[in-house]
Amino acid sequence: MNKNFMEVSFKAISINEGFARIVVSGFCLQLNPSVDELDDIKTAVSEAVTNCVVHAYPQSQGIVYVRCTIEGNEIKIIVKDNGVGIKDIKQAREPFFTSKPQEERSGMGFTVMESFMDKVEVSSNEGNGLVVVMHKKINGIVAKVENA
Repeated sequence: MNKNFMEVSFKAISINEGFARIVVSGFCLQLNPSVDELDDIKTAVSEAVTNCVVHAYPQSQGIVYVRCTIEGNEIKIIVKDNGVGIKDIKQAREPFFTSKPQEERSGMGFTVMESFMDKVEVSSNEGNGLVVVMHKKINGIVAKVENA
């Protein structure tokens, strides 16, 4: 079974969220995903990176790390930071929970990730960052053949 990976890191600023989407989606192309599968992955990556940018480094500018691994027809995407972490992961994963209501945040980041990916794991050491691991099986483009 072929296994491939890539890693990238970048400054935790909003403009780099789009960069992360493009890099991850470009890497996924080797699996020949459908447009819907690619959109799902890009949306989930956007949410994970945006969480790092908005929440990880409130007093400084840090780094976001992204690692993608492809094995068979599955992609595993790890988005990590070394920021403040999350005190209560269970609470943070609840729909509509936000630690920044004054900024009109929707609190749907983890919910969105979970709805677009097959599996999402979140771990944090408060004060030492956050790791989000997302898995998605790619079925690829299936050509529909119609009988004439």
